Amino acid sequence: MLSEIPIAPPVTPLLNRVDQGASLRGLDTQELVQLAEELRAYLLYSVGQTGGHFGAGLGVVELTVALHHVYNTPHDRIVWDVGHQTYPHKILTRRMGQMNSMRQAGGLAGFPKRAESEYDTFGVGHSSTSISAAMGMALAARQLRINRKVVAVIGDGAITGGMAIEALAHAGHERPNMLVILNDNQMSIGHNRGGLATYFAKIWASKFYITMREGSKRVLEKIRPAWELAKRTEEHMKGMVAPGTLFEELGFHYIGPLDGHDLPGLIQTLENMKDLEGPQFLHICTMKGKGFAPAERDPVGYHAINKIEAKPKGPQLALKAAKPGTPKYQDVFGRWLCDMAKKDVRLVGITPAMCEGSGMVEFAKRFPDRYYDVAIAEQHALTLAAGMACEGLKPVVAIYSTFLQRGYDQLIHDIALQNLDVTFGIDRAGLVGQDGPTHHGAFDLSFLRCIPNMVIGAPSDENECRQMLYTAFQHPGPAAIRYPRGTGPGAIIHDAMTALPIGKAVEVRSGDAVAILNFGALLSQAISAADQLNATVVDMRWVKPLDEEMLLSIAQRHSMLVTLEENAVAGGAGAAVNEFMAAQGLSPTLINLGIPDAFIEHGTHAEQLAWTGLDAESIVRRVIARQAENILKIYPAFKFDATVEVSANRT
Repeated sequence: MLSEIPIAPPVTPLLNRVDQGASLRGLDTQELVQLAEELRAYLLYSVGQTGGHFGAGLGVVELTVALHHVYNTPHDRIVWDVGHQTYPHKILTRRMGQMNSMRQAGGLAGFPKRAESEYDTFGVGHSSTSISAAMGMALAARQLRINRKVVAVIGDGAITGGMAIEALAHAGHERPNMLVILNDNQMSIGHNRGGLATYFAKIWASKFYITMREGSKRVLEKIRPAWELAKRTEEHMKGMVAPGTLFEELGFHYIGPLDGHDLPGLIQTLENMKDLEGPQFLHICTMKGKGFAPAERDPVGYHAINKIEAKPKGPQLALKAAKPGTPKYQDVFGRWLCDMAKKDVRLVGITPAMCEGSGMVEFAKRFPDRYYDVAIAEQHALTLAAGMACEGLKPVVAIYSTFLQRGYDQLIHDIALQNLDVTFGIDRAGLVGQDGPTHHGAFDLSFLRCIPNMVIGAPSDENECRQMLYTAFQHPGPAAIRYPRGTGPGAIIHDAMTALPIGKAVEVRSGDAVAILNFGALLSQAISAADQLNATVVDMRWVKPLDEEMLLSIAQRHSMLVTLEENAVAGGAGAAVNEFMAAQGLSPTLINLGIPDAFIEHGTHAEQLAWTGLDAESIVRRVIARQAENILKIYPAFKFDATVEVSANRT
């Protein structure tokens, strides 16, 4: 049991052999146990070097070793849910030497990625997808007559998602040859782990029991009443000591719960289940953060860690959480939520399993009767909010931008269509850095802007975020305030809450021919670029409704308008400005800066801004290049600095 993160590489002779191509299937049980120990030690070391998801991977070390030992991967398919737990999988699949590049530009992704390795069978980042994907692979293998095993690994949190339940029900109907492994680390649901349950689980997973069960089934199915009686008796026995009745009713053969850290037992069980026909379900119990004492004590706090910086205090370094100088936007939201709840008893807070990430921990403690964590069920979260709003409550839904996509129909049909009073705090809007394309909030302005009755705000700093949340809450209809991941510019946050005029922008800098219309948290980039260009800067604040009066004034005073947003250019705030100008018959030179028509890879947030042309330097280059193009249209023989043109083309 380690209590500190090692800063020196551990000795891993077996793991080195595997990384160089040796097969796990050739190792005996004793060697596999040693391999698991080496894998856990190397995982601790490598994540300490790069930062990243942590606790979940420690919890599935034995399971990962067992799966790659029993199954013929990558021919056999292993589908991981969400992907937080796949660092051990990556290490075992010949990427050990690349782990120091984890979540860095050009390096390994923090989630499974099909383009990265043939062992990554399905790209993920959102939860509850594994059973559907694995079932699709199993049905494809059946149709193509390929002898292939398919395994889905899903956590007790992800299995609460409606999509996972839908897939389980469908699998019970289609009867594909597949195995679903429920990795239960008691972070969402807990079950009987007593000696009787373990004893019966071992019996149910034994070859003798399986052979007897299948043989009896073939005989008794011909005598239907006898078979139904035997089936009900088995289900009732399992129901007394294990939570398998639900899965049996859905059509799965349930085994468990088993100790997920008992590597020999896992291997034996997987070997016994591997060739069974039809849908199988294996329930294992694990400990998130297994093998690292601080993570075992605080699995939520050690879900992910930052890179460990070496200090002169010996070969080991204790892990300490970083303390940012300014509050994160999620903390600004959490503080506002508590303050608003004190003022208005109608406020209720709803989150789809993102309490910590959305800054709702304090609210949950102080207002437990008004706090609803619906688990991973975004669609339900939104319609739940709609029902509450119908009865006079004022729901506030805290949700990541990338997860709001999952509740889009409910947003349109159940909330906006009925013009219900629901406030959305949309976290992780824009580029999110090292989590990459599965987690970027790149589309919310585009898919929200087209919905009638929606009000959409994009604050530029922490205080504006607080005041806009208050404004949205006072608005008697659906309103969304979107804010980025991490910290802001460090604005002074006023305790007093004041409603801002909806649809009104603020001119923060006056300049000459160019005006930069900023939507959201890139205001500092806009001002920095404007200082070099002597441009006007407008903090637009509201994407819907737009400040049309301000736009008319700016268009009359400037020949070039630059829209700036951390959202897809297609259909975003800039597109709204274009539409307004066209409707007014105005034709200023327009430059729409935003996320291009591409999925932006993982890296630092600063790198992603540069890649997408949203940093100050890129803004300046784009403006100068467009000015040069305009001059050339009038004076074709005019000469300008070619280096400007080349750098602009890179942007």
